[in-house]
Amino acid sequence: MPLEMNRKVFVTCAVTGSGSTQDRSPHVPRSPKEIAESAIAAAKAGAAIVHCHVRDPETGVPSRNVQYYREVTDRIRDAEVDVILNLTAGMGGDLVLGGTVQPLPVAPGTDMIGASERLEHVRKCLPEICTLDCGTMNFAEADYVMTNTPGMLRAMGGMITELGVKPEIEAFDTGHLWFAKELVREGVLKDDALVQLCMGVPWGAPDDLNTFMAMVNNVPDNWTWSAFSLGRNQMPFVAAAVLAGGNVRIGLEDNLMLEKGVFATNAQLVEKAVTIIENMGASVIGPEEVRSRLNLEKRAPVS
Repeated sequence: MPLEMNRKVFVTCAVTGSGSTQDRSPHVPRSPKEIAESAIAAAKAGAAIVHCHVRDPETGVPSRNVQYYREVTDRIRDAEVDVILNLTAGMGGDLVLGGTVQPLPVAPGTDMIGASERLEHVRKCLPEICTLDCGTMNFAEADYVMTNTPGMLRAMGGMITELGVKPEIEAFDTGHLWFAKELVREGVLKDDALVQLCMGVPWGAPDDLNTFMAMVNNVPDNWTWSAFSLGRNQMPFVAAAVLAGGNVRIGLEDNLMLEKGVFATNAQLVEKAVTIIENMGASVIGPEEVRSRLNLEKRAPVS
């Protein structure tokens, strides 16, 4: 497949994430107010989409509290800047086994809930986009498994589609793309799919360019895709994604540093990504153009 650079690029800012980064940088937002303010600043800097998790305001520990999501989304919607809301639906599939000698019973940290409960905040807040992690994944933790069975994904995918929210397929490896295409074939997801290629997340697809292009080449031509990598490779993957025909994601979920020894804010990461994109001869498009491209519907939340 010949490379065809994307000349009109949208930027997603992943604002805070669900990792234990809250004490590693002073700029990782914790409270709904801080998360919303960071998202708004990212939008002003050029992000068309903000991807939001929520955290406990006191501890910074990742949360799935629906009221936190409602406060974040209400604050962003009330801001003077337009931006597309993208909420995670990845919480509630956390399985921590009891160890290699006696894996059961499960250990503290396990949080396994049903499909409907995993999507309750999406149902109440009605963002334009929410994520669908399209497979089970081993991260770099000994006994932790991000659990997304085919049955769970079929149920969640169908519910998201019925809500009129666009799923952002999170693909951490080539098999996740394979299953996503099956969900489209079955009619669970619509065929104008949106996919995020998640590179360099242990132990998914490594972020070398050969693996990246294998992922890109597995994305159907009528899908829209974006990509990111972690840490020091975040900005190189801005350039790689644009060059390969895609869009970009940056943000404190994936990288805390602006440069060596300098902690970043989300707005600074967006500004740096925009500079890279524009220096490549491409332009950064805003939320209205992205809505048109992705067939998104901007709606009010459920009262």
